[in-house]
Amino acid sequence: MNQHPHQSQRMIEIDTRLVTTGAVLTAAGAVVACAGMAIAAYAVFTASRRMIRDMDVPPAQQAAMKWRQAKEASLAGMRAWQSASDAQNGSPAG
Repeated sequence: MNQHPHQSQRMIEIDTRLVTTGAVLTAAGAVVACAGMAIAAYAVFTASRRMIRDMDVPPAQQAAMKWRQAKEASLAGMRAWQSASDAQNGSPAG
């Protein structure tokens, strides 16, 4: 290996002022972004509370009604299927 004694290793020179400025700007941007997300979340939360408050039927009651309807439709479908199956097999419909 042939090295010349007057060759020096190159070091990376970083301007610490620029790095510090970049870090400060990044932190400030993160704070502004968090504030923006908090304001947006508050606006959505407030609007959804107002919408629910203005509903004629509360969501829990709507869900209970839909659940009852689904159970009744399922039972009616099962009865219709059994009735059709009994008719195909020659059994009297009951």
